[in-house]
Amino acid sequence: MAISTRAPQEHDPSPSPRARARVPWWRRPWMAPLGFLAVLFLAFSLPPYLTGDPARSRVPQVEGFAAHYPLLVAHVLFASVAMITCFLQVWPWFRRRHPAAHRWAGRVYVFAGVLPAGLSGIVIGAVTPFGPVLAVSNVMLALLWLGCTAAGYRMARRRRFADHRRWMLRAFALTFSIITNRIWGVILTLTLTPSLDTLFGGDQQELTRTVAGLGGWLGWTVPLLLVEWWLERGAAGRRRARARAGTAA
Repeated sequence: MAISTRAPQEHDPSPSPRARARVPWWRRPWMAPLGFLAVLFLAFSLPPYLTGDPARSRVPQVEGFAAHYPLLVAHVLFASVAMITCFLQVWPWFRRRHPAAHRWAGRVYVFAGVLPAGLSGIVIGAVTPFGPVLAVSNVMLALLWLGCTAAGYRMARRRRFADHRRWMLRAFALTFSIITNRIWGVILTLTLTPSLDTLFGGDQQELTRTVAGLGGWLGWTVPLLLVEWWLERGAAGRRRARARAGTAA
């Protein structure tokens, strides 16, 4: 599968592979921060779930639901696969130099990453101990993640690559929304904690639920809106170009 970080064009008049090959990898300013964030996040989040010890889980266990921890571990592991392969998908050098590996990484991303992670995410997201606001966000995120990925994969199979890139850009934003979720969590904690005694009546649990709920929604809606803005910006630019060409003619 091919994913482009620029606004897609209807006829995809991109430079030739030889022309694009002259751009060195370090001239892509977004790749290094993206890779660093992905590695840092996985190094922090993944190890506790490799031990098989529920006591080390960063998500409290749900009483009366024995499958919660196994599903949580599965979700974390498969989502990690999705994040790694998603990074490979948006890496221009890898996509250009190793097209066959890029396609296989895309299949791994879909079938060994998003699909099992999304399905398990629906279940554990619906029973989250952090309240109904986050539960609704989690379920919607998982459904959209599955839907955008499925649509992108279907467009690639039909060789409709412009539509494929649009859908996969949306899926990319949702894949990495787990990182922006954590960033919003820190911002909201710092912002709302001073109001613990006034706004939340001293209830630490209510503060935690509010931070988790707001952070959950902002974590994926903001990146998705930015992607939609980017896509619309590209479409508007193409419309202006066609209008200028028509006027000149």
